[in-house]
Amino acid sequence: DSQANPQKRTDPFQFGTRFLEEGDDIFAHNAWDHVEVDPQYHDFIEHQTLFQRENQVSDFDKKRFNAQPEKWWDKFYSNNNANFFKDRKWLVQEFPILGDVTKAEYGPVTVLEVGAGAGNTAFPVLAQNRNPELKLHACDYSKKAIEVIRSQEAYTEQKQPAVLQADVWDAAGTELPPGLEAGSVDVIVMIFIFSALSPDQWEQGVANAYELLKPGGEILFRDYGRGDLAQVRFKKGRYLGENFYVRGDGTRVYFFEEQELREIWSGKGWSSSSEEESHTAAGFEIVKLAVDRRMLVNRQRKLKMYRCWMQGRFRKPSVQ
Repeated sequence: DSQANPQKRTDPFQFGTRFLEEGDDIFAHNAWDHVEVDPQYHDFIEHQTLFQRENQVSDFDKKRFNAQPEKWWDKFYSNNNANFFKDRKWLVQEFPILGDVTKAEYGPVTVLEVGAGAGNTAFPVLAQNRNPELKLHACDYSKKAIEVIRSQEAYTEQKQPAVLQADVWDAAGTELPPGLEAGSVDVIVMIFIFSALSPDQWEQGVANAYELLKPGGEILFRDYGRGDLAQVRFKKGRYLGENFYVRGDGTRVYFFEEQELREIWSGKGWSSSSEEESHTAAGFEIVKLAVDRRMLVNRQRKLKMYRCWMQGRFRKPSVQ
């Protein structure tokens, strides 16, 4: 799924090294990296989007899905428990800081995973930890997800004082997570969680992250990109709004564009997409933001399918 990565890896944000070049047999491999969408698939995306827009969710169901989104995630985790998502072993490859903070000599550091789900980021970090001064917080607005984390042996068998603390917290709410104060967090991990918020929750979500981070602290971000196969596949009755959908299980998902994310995280005051290190006083520095594209191939049926993810590092300015 979205966590899958090719075996050949290079530096962070390089996203694999299997390049499709002229003359290559597309169907020689199951996946190719950095492949732009071809014109036919682009037309297919446009056609699908029009179809989805014309067959959107009813007003009644929009209210139902948007009123209590955590309820649908509770149901999701009740049904899937800890079996649905694989541990994200690629995390340290893409975000080396998550390996650094676990080293014995690193010193005091606080890491918060937002939208922790079943602990698929928190537990791999905990497993490799050698740092006695690491504080790891895992938060999710689904009570059931937190129950799943707290029930795992890796959580219950921690030596005291415990490294990992799991709590129910709404990333777009108006309170800070239990046990954390403003300006107390070094690293916030947001992997496939921002897409679960509705667009009217983004501003509060960004503000909460900003408030929690120390000056110089960073967001580690990965989420769905516009035109991803998962978006294109949605059938009728799934469209909540532009690029915003509800899955069959009632959970919501948004698909982002690169420039859109730049504006959201920089405080909407930055229009240039060419500079890597730039920010407004109100927002984050966009340290890195890149598009991870992969073409998957069904060799039997001779089908091409495109995946698209957004990956970023956003830093709270050191000088306020």
